[in-house]
Amino acid sequence: MESAAANRDPRVYLAAERTLLAWIRTGLALMAFGFVVSRFGLFLRELEMSRVSLPSESSALSLPLGIAFVLFGVTANVLASWRHVRYIRELNRGSLIGGRPSGLAVVLALLLAAAGLLMAFYLGTTRAHEPLPLTTDKEHISMKTGDGIISKPSKYPVPDTLDRVEALVQEKGIKVFARVDHSGEAEKAGLKMPPTQLLIFGNPKGGTPVMLAAPTAAIDLPLKALAWQDADGKVWLSYNDPEYLKRRFDLTDDQIKTIAGVGSLIEQALN
Repeated sequence: MESAAANRDPRVYLAAERTLLAWIRTGLALMAFGFVVSRFGLFLRELEMSRVSLPSESSALSLPLGIAFVLFGVTANVLASWRHVRYIRELNRGSLIGGRPSGLAVVLALLLAAAGLLMAFYLGTTRAHEPLPLTTDKEHISMKTGDGIISKPSKYPVPDTLDRVEALVQEKGIKVFARVDHSGEAEKAGLKMPPTQLLIFGNPKGGTPVMLAAPTAAIDLPLKALAWQDADGKVWLSYNDPEYLKRRFDLTDDQIKTIAGVGSLIEQALN
């Protein structure tokens, strides 16, 4: 009778309720952590699209890992509720056997340990695949500023940089169609903009075959060279990567070769 009275002690029921609430908090924490892990893959893909390039496969494991943790949380809450109901029934019947280990806690601990090892392997693999810098000489880094755009550092001011390109283009018999002073036009409109100028040039004999093969290539032709100054005062000379144009318009090597020399022309102008 004393044992039954002890089982009926309200403190025992309150302790059981606190245990259930603790399991609910654990389940919610697991679900929240799973959401964070799954979103981590999106963060890696954003890095992949920026200057810091990461391999696309590096984020492939984050989604299944995140889903697994969410499922762990759901399972923990369901099983904890079931165990609580069973515990109260045994307590009321006086058939509760004390001293038993918590099977739910042991299983969940083992599952989390396995998931932790998998995450450690995943993070170690991601770290191992991070690319090294292309070069330690900052003056010769070809910075990718966008898909298909190559930017080269220039030691000359923006106007002088484009003057050198224009002079070289004319020297080679290539026609200059226009020169657009974006920053100058912005100033006329009462706006401030770092020095930015665009040179539009080309040779119909080179561009026409490309546009005949892919008429929509005319949106990127004639060729363009953009001289611009960044927030740190450094000047860059940018142009469309011919390889990108080749992929974009599904051109062959023979079709793209007529405009493929723009890279060497830019290099000559900078040197």
